Amino acid sequence: MKKPEDYRKELKIYNSLTGTKEIFTPLVPGHVGMYVCGPTVYNHVHLGNVRTFVSFDVIYRYFKHLGFKVRYVRNITDAGHLEDDSDEDKISKKARLEKTEPMEIVQKYTVDFHRILDKMNNLPPSIEPTATGHIIEQIEATKAILEKGLAYEVNGSVYFDVIKYNKEVDRYGKLSGRKIEELIARTRELEGQEEKRNPQDFALWKRAKPQHIMRWPSPWGEGFPGWHLECTVMSTKYLGEQFDIHGGGMDLKFPHHECEIAQGKALSGKDPVRYWMHANMLTMNGKKMSKSTGNTLLPEEIFSGNNDKLTKAYSPAVVRFFFLMAQYRNVLDLSEEALESAEKGLKRLWEAYGKIDKIPQTGRDGFDVEKWRDSLYEAMNDDFNTPVTLARMFEGAKAVNKITSGEGGLSHESKALLKKTFKEFMFDIFGLPESRIEGEENKNLDGVIRVLIALRNEARKQKNWELSDKIRDELAALGIKLKDGKEGTEYEIQ
Repeated sequence: MKKPEDYRKELKIYNSLTGTKEIFTPLVPGHVGMYVCGPTVYNHVHLGNVRTFVSFDVIYRYFKHLGFKVRYVRNITDAGHLEDDSDEDKISKKARLEKTEPMEIVQKYTVDFHRILDKMNNLPPSIEPTATGHIIEQIEATKAILEKGLAYEVNGSVYFDVIKYNKEVDRYGKLSGRKIEELIARTRELEGQEEKRNPQDFALWKRAKPQHIMRWPSPWGEGFPGWHLECTVMSTKYLGEQFDIHGGGMDLKFPHHECEIAQGKALSGKDPVRYWMHANMLTMNGKKMSKSTGNTLLPEEIFSGNNDKLTKAYSPAVVRFFFLMAQYRNVLDLSEEALESAEKGLKRLWEAYGKIDKIPQTGRDGFDVEKWRDSLYEAMNDDFNTPVTLARMFEGAKAVNKITSGEGGLSHESKALLKKTFKEFMFDIFGLPESRIEGEENKNLDGVIRVLIALRNEARKQKNWELSDKIRDELAALGIKLKDGKEGTEYEIQ
């Protein structure tokens, strides 16, 4: 029987740079360096971002499961994210509007970001650097690009010379497929453009105006770094001049990732990344999610049910399962129907896993567990195809239900492998919680419900139907449905 590490050589990844699926070959055998663009912490993390981070969490988990030693770096953008390359970054703007300190904004929304991802059962990255923690490195990188003649300084701001890079180093636009000529034709007049030699040039360092709160001293005067530079500096600092995987949302492909390629190659002369990976967007009811149209939901609004879009609350586990129902590169549409489907699907897998111990042990197998297990790896090795993997997990669940209903059995070895495989894919790789009651804060809830079930059972023995029905109805009003069966009373949180 194959071990998880035996499946490594079959892993294919879609590379956004080449537009093809490629057998994954790490720069260092047995090691993976992965960088994912983190949030700009000026507001609550939105659901589309959460989908991206869950997608890369599953990818991170799968690499670890295959036995790779993974260094996963995901940054926090707490400075320098410019609005349309203007003179004001998003955090400073938010601080000005709320009349508070930028780092207070940063702290508030960084804590919120971590809280949401903890609820989603994401693993923390190996390293989580911040832009403000690497100002010196960004200044040094800017100086190095200037010395190479691929940037220029104007009035305390430093810009990357895209046209010169395109002529002398490499094609700018090779990731997104855009051409310089097309970019020039689509140029808009934006604040600060008059300083640039070319409209396509982007800021490495921006001069801080008197009203700008976030500022640092530099050889060009007080200012702050451009948004694109931080990721180049932090990814190469922790992963090297060249590393295996760079991920992020599809919306970052241009200009952010395009600029990262240019900066990295300007600094080292090498293409910085082997495999570029992009998670696609999340829509809602067939339309783009947008604050301006009101077609949007925050994660906490789904978890609490406090919104006007859904009829009830859905747990973080259900939302995570919903994200797995589409391959990370495909658009995923959020709807009540889709969440209900995810809730039912998750319940089916939980129930099947719980029944495995009840499978009778026989000398002959009624289900080819090894073949089924191979099919799961085959699906995940096809660019982390979670929906196909889930479909095959349901095949396993169907087999469990069939066997436990009296049709056949499994040998001791096959039964153990079945349980081990369910556990590894559901909990270790997909990151689903092992219990229907999720989180430390809910550990006591199970005990309380069990006490109420016992009281109700006692009332039923005494034929106190009024009290029995009252306990059932009061729990139902709280979204806790009791289910009476031959083996006793169980409950379901709806």
